[in-house]
Amino acid sequence: MKVKIESSRIIKPCYDGPPPSTTLCIPLTPFDNANYDGQMAVIYAYRPPTPPNLAIKLGLQKVLSVYREWAGRLGKNEEGDTVIILNDNGVRFVEASVNDPIDESMPSSPSPVLLTLHPSLTDVEELVQVQLTRFSCGSLVVGFTAHHLVADGHATSNFLVAWGKACRGFEMGPLPTHDRTIFVPRDPPKFEFQHRGVEYTSKKPIKIDDGFDDSILAEEVVIHKVHFTTDFLAKLKSRASLSRTEDMRSPLDFKSDQIIVSSPTGISNGLTQPNKMFSTFECLVAHLWRCITRARALNGFETTQVRISVNGRMRLNPRVPNNYFGNLVLWAFPKAKVEDLLNEPISYATKVIHEAVLKVDDHYFKSFIDFASHKLKAEDLYPTENINPSPANLEVDSWLRFPFYDLDFGCGSPYMFMPSYFPIEGIMLLSPSFKGDGSIDAFIPLHKDHLERFKGNCYTL
Repeated sequence: MKVKIESSRIIKPCYDGPPPSTTLCIPLTPFDNANYDGQMAVIYAYRPPTPPNLAIKLGLQKVLSVYREWAGRLGKNEEGDTVIILNDNGVRFVEASVNDPIDESMPSSPSPVLLTLHPSLTDVEELVQVQLTRFSCGSLVVGFTAHHLVADGHATSNFLVAWGKACRGFEMGPLPTHDRTIFVPRDPPKFEFQHRGVEYTSKKPIKIDDGFDDSILAEEVVIHKVHFTTDFLAKLKSRASLSRTEDMRSPLDFKSDQIIVSSPTGISNGLTQPNKMFSTFECLVAHLWRCITRARALNGFETTQVRISVNGRMRLNPRVPNNYFGNLVLWAFPKAKVEDLLNEPISYATKVIHEAVLKVDDHYFKSFIDFASHKLKAEDLYPTENINPSPANLEVDSWLRFPFYDLDFGCGSPYMFMPSYFPIEGIMLLSPSFKGDGSIDAFIPLHKDHLERFKGNCYTL
């Protein structure tokens, strides 16, 4: 696919009244500082008819007047802390074209070609970048990149929905809450949990995107897209929610009693009534954790863990509004011995995940605020979020509750949505399927040597 760049320029917020001051600075919160220090990218694809680029650009300028942080820049204050400077310097806006129909050019899963559909993620001073790529058939691809220190996925998805509303001439409500001073440490502080070695480390990490060589990674890692139907998810949830005694079998019994579900109709498994129902997310992560660990052929005595994002908006007391704009995520770290993970029934892994996520509660979030506020500078600590997963570990990013498919510029929902090409083995992403029926797409970077083993068991219950 040959992408021709037609134009690239900076666009700035458009205000209805007098523009606000451009000298204000917003210090980052402990949650901002602990997050990934870099740009992330997503891809949207729309069928014709689509609105003209001008309408999308004007909508972006309007929404930037409400979400001013994106039009600012990262900098340092007098104390040397990272801040967002609300200088309205603007965002990158690129217009491009492809002289082919989208169905002949666009991959259905992340591949290196997607890197041509959004601006570069490296050496970027703009906090948001947008690329509109028009295809000969009239289809439109929107490539969107954003700096993760400014906002998490929840806040960014709210921004994207508001952008669509602005393009359609609607009110952009609910308006975001911008106050990042609400995370005040307790006096005296209470370090109730271990945060050193969890969210922070004393060792300066090698950033995930340092030395990012697409050609080398493409040789070693493939991003495999797996579609899980609602039928498969229902069976998985029933199996994962059985009590240990109901589903207790030896490894030999487990192998001889496998059930393969490879089509929407599935196969009846005769399961008994669940003892306790876990969430679809917990069950699917447990399943993928086991599948990937089996594909990696790890030693049974090794310990493996999964890093799972936990949204603090509903966990802090008092609750933080859903429209809070910024980062408000910490992580759960369920762990298990490889032999236990693979030999015990899936209910074991699901329970380990469920209990680890439950522990990241109001007390944990407040302990983190105290620790980060008092120890970060004193001990010269670095976020662990910028470190690649070890060969035995996983990280899962869930977009299942984000309204990404609500980004409507006036032509309806996108017919395709996916992350850009990010071939870091061990970091998987879950997204609602564009079918809108409750099915889920998983994007899983795997070493090529592990791919066939993964394919052989990813639909096995």
